[in-house]
Amino acid sequence: MRHPCPSRHVPALHEDRASWKRQLRRAPARVQWDPERDPHHSPLPHRSLRLGLAGGAAAWYADEWIGGIEDVTAPATEIHGLVQAGELERATGVLREERP
Repeated sequence: MRHPCPSRHVPALHEDRASWKRQLRRAPARVQWDPERDPHHSPLPHRSLRLGLAGGAAAWYADEWIGGIEDVTAPATEIHGLVQAGELERATGVLREERP
């Protein structure tokens, strides 16, 4: 995690596109900021960090870093049904609280 590369070329960080592409190929992690979205998939005014793992980092994540996996199909299905029914407040109540 000490050697990530932005998922897009940032002139202030890279000499040129070629040097960015070289770093991107070698980097164990890629980072970008994506907009958070509401239940209608509309962008919210804040962004969240998206981290993509490659090479050794992906293997470490899969083999060593995962502490557990939880099936969230049931709450996702419930939220989807509530959004489709126009019950946004109830749908939001089913969402997990996320910490900054």
